[in-house]
Amino acid sequence: MYLIARYVYLCVLFLCLCPLAWGSLIYVSNEGSGSISVVDSELDEVVALISGVGKPRGIAVCPGAELLFVSNSEGAQLLVIDLKTNAIKKRIEVGKSPEAVYCSPNGQWVSVANEETNSISLVRTKDLTLQATIKVQGRNPEHAVFSPDGRLLLSSAEEADQVDVIDLDKMAQVSSIRVGLRPRGIAFNKEGSLAFVAVESESLLVVIDMKTQHVIKSMKVGARTNGLTLSKDGRELYASNGGDANIAVIDVQKLELKTLVGVGQRPWNMAINQEGKKLYVAAGRSHAVSIVDLKTHQLIKNLEVGRLPWGAAAP
Repeated sequence: MYLIARYVYLCVLFLCLCPLAWGSLIYVSNEGSGSISVVDSELDEVVALISGVGKPRGIAVCPGAELLFVSNSEGAQLLVIDLKTNAIKKRIEVGKSPEAVYCSPNGQWVSVANEETNSISLVRTKDLTLQATIKVQGRNPEHAVFSPDGRLLLSSAEEADQVDVIDLDKMAQVSSIRVGLRPRGIAFNKEGSLAFVAVESESLLVVIDMKTQHVIKSMKVGARTNGLTLSKDGRELYASNGGDANIAVIDVQKLELKTLVGVGQRPWNMAINQEGKKLYVAAGRSHAVSIVDLKTHQLIKNLEVGRLPWGAAAP
């Protein structure tokens, strides 16, 4: 009986790792153990581990590319991993202590926020080359998120009270918007008319009108609000509250808190599976990824991954 069960498990594992199934996988960067856990979103189990990635933090999969982009803060590198083989394809030098990684909407660019050099690196996905390094005013930038039209980047910084606005035609910072102390996660609504910023030290979710570049609302949705992710349909925004170990679900149209979902300790950055039905939350101090059903807003499980998971990414 054991041999039959083992055979079935190995067959399922093989199917999960074959190229045809890569779209169902979630990738979790484990900063503390120097690895990336590969989670099958149908089984909600870890099916592979990618090692030899230094100290991974930011992680992203760009549209139309079977490549995983991961920041290695030890080596001041952006790692490019081939998702067909789970092997490192290229190491691109960026700024010191790189953190969050994001893809442009058209998949042509990757942004990397570099803490110690107060800069944003822009890498072109076509040839995997560094094309620009843009200085920002905010100290220790952590996130640099593309607007839906791909014309702007908003950059948050841990030692600042602002988000910096980068014009990608000019490849330069053109303005900044005051939001409160220690801004972190950033997200846009689908139209790009609004931007949302998690302000950790003041436990706020700040809403910015992007036409005027002014704050139009500040909301309390939990303690030490940190990561932000928009639902696939754009109707809900998910905010991780590190001090409360929960996820706030916000109605984007009404700009109101709908509910709270308890998750693991120190929830941070998140990803939604390709079908848009589940949220995967890196819960750093639980050394787990918390999986949330987005229809019922209930916790499915806390899945053990590596030590101190920092972020998650999905195709």
